[in-house]
Amino acid sequence: MRRTALISDIHGNLPAIEAVAADIKTRQVDQVVNLGDHLSGPLWPGETLAFLMQQNWTHVLGNHDRQLIRVDPAEHSPSDRHAFPFLGAAGRAWLEAQPGLIRLEQGWTAFHGTPQKDTTYLLETIAHGRMRLATPDEIRQRLGGMESGVLVCGHTHLQRVVQVAPDLIIINPGSVGLPAYDDDVPEYHKAENGSPHARYAVVEEENGRLKVDFILVMYDHHSAAAQARRNGRSGWEHALLTGTMPER
Repeated sequence: MRRTALISDIHGNLPAIEAVAADIKTRQVDQVVNLGDHLSGPLWPGETLAFLMQQNWTHVLGNHDRQLIRVDPAEHSPSDRHAFPFLGAAGRAWLEAQPGLIRLEQGWTAFHGTPQKDTTYLLETIAHGRMRLATPDEIRQRLGGMESGVLVCGHTHLQRVVQVAPDLIIINPGSVGLPAYDDDVPEYHKAENGSPHARYAVVEEENGRLKVDFILVMYDHHSAAAQARRNGRSGWEHALLTGTMPER
């Protein structure tokens, strides 16, 4: 039997990842896989980076991680702009060393968005301003020819297991550090979990059978919301307090 903890979308939320890491230690896991978007946001990017660099975990790059190291800082989003000065040479080198996609020892494939593009939603589709579960055909189109196996991804901050075919299953563990967000691409939409918990998953595999546990962890989300407020991000403050986004 092998037990794997899946985490994703920390977004610089140090107290959230510390609480999740402490919870993971109680569950006798064999490995931790971090599916990206480690630092960007108005919280504690430098401290989160230092914490992650000390962990014996497997990491992949998310879209914000890639943008931090490969996009002109003049073109950074507000979240990337806040995180960028905290990288330093060692942090930048650490991010540069992480892959965008990796094949895990047990044969699973890990990535952030889709296997080809870290900014594309795999399991969700935006239509008429709402986020819905993607159809099997939509998911297959985004997989670029992958037709079997266990795939693990992040990006949408929503915990999901989708079985596209008898031998193709996809797991998203949700977000450790940001329970709600909004975006204007491809059109305005929100992703909302409805509570301030830090989220992750533990997947148990034995003889080809999977058991997936979605785990919600309470942490000092008020301190995270206060940090967002100090850094001028009221939308983040609301998301961290409630798991929802304010109306525009």
